[in-house]
Amino acid sequence: MPMPDTISSTISPEGSLEILSQHEVNRLHDTSRTGLHDLLRSCALAVLNSGNPTDDGLALMETYPDFDIEVLQQDRGVRLKLTNAPAEAFVDGKMIRGIREHLSSVLRDIVYVYNEIQTHQRFDLNTGEGTTNAVFHILRKAGTLKAGRDPSLVVCWGGHSISREEYDYTKAVGYHLGLRELDICTGCGPGAMKGPMKGANVAHAKQRRAQGRYLGVSEPGIIAAEAPNPIVNELVVMPDIEKRLEAFVRLGHGIIIFPGGVGTAEEILYLLGILLHPDNADMELPVILTGPADSADYFKRIDEFLVYTLGESVRRLYRIIVDDPIEVARTMRKEIDAVTEYRRARQDAFYFNWRLTVAMDFQSPFEATHEAMAGLALHREQPVHELAANLRRAFSGIVAGNVKEKGIRRIEAHGPFRLQAEPELMTRLDELLTSFVGQGRMKLAGDYVPCYTLG
Repeated sequence: MPMPDTISSTISPEGSLEILSQHEVNRLHDTSRTGLHDLLRSCALAVLNSGNPTDDGLALMETYPDFDIEVLQQDRGVRLKLTNAPAEAFVDGKMIRGIREHLSSVLRDIVYVYNEIQTHQRFDLNTGEGTTNAVFHILRKAGTLKAGRDPSLVVCWGGHSISREEYDYTKAVGYHLGLRELDICTGCGPGAMKGPMKGANVAHAKQRRAQGRYLGVSEPGIIAAEAPNPIVNELVVMPDIEKRLEAFVRLGHGIIIFPGGVGTAEEILYLLGILLHPDNADMELPVILTGPADSADYFKRIDEFLVYTLGESVRRLYRIIVDDPIEVARTMRKEIDAVTEYRRARQDAFYFNWRLTVAMDFQSPFEATHEAMAGLALHREQPVHELAANLRRAFSGIVAGNVKEKGIRRIEAHGPFRLQAEPELMTRLDELLTSFVGQGRMKLAGDYVPCYTLG
């Protein structure tokens, strides 16, 4: 197999990166003590590979084994030395500006999280308050929190492996959201994360909305599977999946969910588990599940699974609208206007939802090991928001085994994860996961070999 074309170059950061101290530069070099260099290398390679379809973090690293990135401290600021970088990130030897911005965002967030969050006593990540404050400060550092703007940010979730019809539908929804001067936030990758941004971008141009926002929120373990698409003009890399998910629900004024696989199911369970918490009973946060006509069966299966596991009352938290992009956009515009009034009446911030209660079950990082997956409490003899948290962990582990380098290596070394649940729940879970496999929602390309067993 021929090696891909590469380029070696030294570039200046673009956009958000502040000047680094010599101490910070040294930490990035010192892999033995901090591991930051390996983290920066893997995230940077994913950004540089943006536009090339892959959702396998291990395969990407193996494709470019000689890639490296070095942070150079110079009198006039920081430079980034890239060795054997993907040639597609350059035009006539010059790096594409959007990719350079994303690369700078990755470096900014990795350095800030390590220095100010993970190794600093300022935030107690063992408490809910401390974790939420950490999420707030990461977003503020990235310039994501915009004061003085009315609520307009629609979070769009959905799969990176979807059909062309589903992708075109996400573009149509994004277009009609954009015509109503709404902005888009996604996981920043391909598929249902790119389509709404692409549609909104055209609509914003028609409406002459010069400050349109296309916010991408990622995390190191998933960025290779969901490398930032070219439309993203704000990128934030959160330290783990739990803080990524909390960033979505704290930032968003409404949430639209398109068809997807286990990652989308994880997001749905995270969101509904939070909204089912008694403290959030009066929360204004509109949720719409939508897709083209051919996706009706997908949403029927999701709806049935949610009602079985979380109870009939869960249906009050979302509405399903099939094959009607205009109605989706109209409904979301109306609901976000209601969110504006809700927050104004309570003197809440428009840019960060402080009132939302997120329990520690949803904040504590879940490490997908074989022992942790086997030990999940998957039964209905517990409060529904706790069951939602455990189901969310189960789906998160499957995502790790599908696309994350560390998860893939664990599966290769020890075989599939084993999930155990009460019999009827196991049957329902098996049916849902089997439908995802049958619909090709697990991987972008190639035959899917399950990273899990049920029993």
